Amino acid sequence: MAFLIVTGMLYFALCALMFAAQRSLIYPAPRSEPEALRGLPGFGQVPLAAGLSVDTFYLPAPPGAPTVLHFHGNGEQLLHQRQLGQLLGDAGVGFLAVEYPGYGASRGSPSEAGLYAAAEAALQFLSAQGVKPDEVVLSGRSLGTGVAVEMARRGYGARMVLVAPYTSMVAMGQRLLPFLPATLLVRDRFESLAKAPGISIPVLVIHGEQDEVVPVDMGRTLGQRFPHATVVTVPDAGHNDVLEQDGLKEFARLATFALDGT
Repeated sequence: MAFLIVTGMLYFALCALMFAAQRSLIYPAPRSEPEALRGLPGFGQVPLAAGLSVDTFYLPAPPGAPTVLHFHGNGEQLLHQRQLGQLLGDAGVGFLAVEYPGYGASRGSPSEAGLYAAAEAALQFLSAQGVKPDEVVLSGRSLGTGVAVEMARRGYGARMVLVAPYTSMVAMGQRLLPFLPATLLVRDRFESLAKAPGISIPVLVIHGEQDEVVPVDMGRTLGQRFPHATVVTVPDAGHNDVLEQDGLKEFARLATFALDGT
């Protein structure tokens, strides 16, 4: 009996620890100094509530071309998005990446609500630049796919590209720590699978078949739940190199999707 009591107390303590520490695990939040962004072409800021702001990287689209609004992964930051933006710019597509609160040089602390607020601020920025709603392509990578899906659920974007998407953060918690009650513990849930059936815009899912972080089956499952989705899997790619594997081909695929919507 004493063993069971001690075991139960240890398990409860572990649950409490994971509940308290979960945001540091979900959002490792690499940082950079503000000076790293200052003066770089295309970098700016958009305001949030409570006097905060987040950094942006913007390459305007040619007249009549779409703009890809990109939400990066949890181990990335805004500075890492320049190559993607430049490649899409070379393909004739506009590009905007927005930082998350607490990431890079942006102040604040990351949370699901905070990421959504940054995304909506970026959408408002695009509107102020004269980008029409039907010219916006939502794009997310890994963690950022949950942000893109929520923006689509709110009615933003004419098309969407999801790179290495997960079905929900709860499902990720269950996969990584199956001995803990993730359904009860996870606060930032990013319930993309539940939202997918209500999103009618065309969706392109790109997933590496050797993804060691988010299994490719999650991408396939999520793709099946959208009313209009195409799923492309990359045979030799993992989680972090799904676009880099035969990279120009995959970037071109994304850019072509943005241009013609097929």
